[in-house]
Amino acid sequence: MAFQILLNFMIAFLWMFLNNDWAASGFIVGYVLGIAVLFGLRRFFDGRLYLGRGWAVIKLAMLLLRELVVSSYVVVKAVLRPKLDIRPAILMYHTELEADWEVAVLITLLCLTPGSVVLEVSRDNRTLYIHAMDIKDAEQFRDNIRNTFERAILEVSRS
Repeated sequence: MAFQILLNFMIAFLWMFLNNDWAASGFIVGYVLGIAVLFGLRRFFDGRLYLGRGWAVIKLAMLLLRELVVSSYVVVKAVLRPKLDIRPAILMYHTELEADWEVAVLITLLCLTPGSVVLEVSRDNRTLYIHAMDIKDAEQFRDNIRNTFERAILEVSRS
């Protein structure tokens, strides 16, 4: 991936040099041309183009923002009710993530969303103990983590 980015920058600077255009617009045209060249040569690279991984990172960030807004709304709504009607729970979650940084990103995402916090991580980094503020169905909560955060992290980390 780093080689692709470096190659794309080299093509952009080569374009600027050949056109004797040292403005930002010349760089942007060269960069877009570099993307087209990389797309044409994509079968010679291992894995996918770096733009795909960048898009996956953007989708993960948008997912985090969405979850922050939705869960913040749910927490504020629960706190402002006259009668506190919540069902807190501590549940065990088995993850499919293998790398330490993948598990760390998942833990960070879970702790950043209001209403949930990771209490403990097993020694093998495969089991998380999560405290959630309001759980109607524990299996649905696990499926939600698996189908949102974990899937997005896998899309970023795996080719």
